[in-house]
Amino acid sequence: MKEVASLRYGVIFKKAFSVPEIFKAFVYDFLGIEMDIDRVETEKSFSPQMGKVDTRFDLFAEDKKNRVIVDIQHIRYPDHYHRFLYYHCAAMMEMIADSKNYEPAAKVFTLVVLTSGDRHKKDIGITSFDPVDLKGIPYGEIPHKIICICPKYVNGETPEPYREWMLAIEDSLDGTVDESAYRHPVIRRVFDLIEKDLITPKEYAVMKDEYSFRQVMDEEYGKGLEKGIEKGRRETAANFLKTGILTEEQAAQASGLSLEEIRKIRTSC
Repeated sequence: MKEVASLRYGVIFKKAFSVPEIFKAFVYDFLGIEMDIDRVETEKSFSPQMGKVDTRFDLFAEDKKNRVIVDIQHIRYPDHYHRFLYYHCAAMMEMIADSKNYEPAAKVFTLVVLTSGDRHKKDIGITSFDPVDLKGIPYGEIPHKIICICPKYVNGETPEPYREWMLAIEDSLDGTVDESAYRHPVIRRVFDLIEKDLITPKEYAVMKDEYSFRQVMDEEYGKGLEKGIEKGRRETAANFLKTGILTEEQAAQASGLSLEEIRKIRTSC
């Protein structure tokens, strides 16, 4: 058994999946695409921004050779289906800006990892943008997809290679993993990177702040007050900024707010 930091925390998830080798293996096993990349961007945003709402992509990689863009998002919000649809469309709009017509210059895929579960309690959910006929047969015109991955609901019918990745993510949530249960060498590499003894003081600080923010969000969500969730995130971020516990970047990462929003909050403190 190995003691690890939970992949429930965004800072830990990004620590592991921002490694190109791991990102590429995860993408290949879920999409069947071999990406030719040498870096993965975190907290990616477009400048100028697409639309009136700023978007930040947790993990973003563009393979210009094979014209593929993959974004991996890791969080659970009450509106996550609509939120990541917007993010996905923003990425497509960014590509269209450089295209001769309305066909994006690259295939765009969004993988959403919901470590805290989802109200539908399904292991995999796929949003395909390709039209289908009345028999459900796709046209094969539009390749873009959003795939929601819920490790909490992995089961005996979840196909490989999805299953091993999902089991590994879920296994990490209690802080211990049984390495011998996994054959995939890259999954073992993930466990090595998130080993508890290798977590830095800064990463521990962000983990604790993420935990605090989630408590606020869960409490407000339980009351059914979506406006309260946003208010709670902003108020907690303001408190951390006032006390100097977090930098602007750390507050943005822990709260899920954009860096621009955090800077506005600091100005008003």
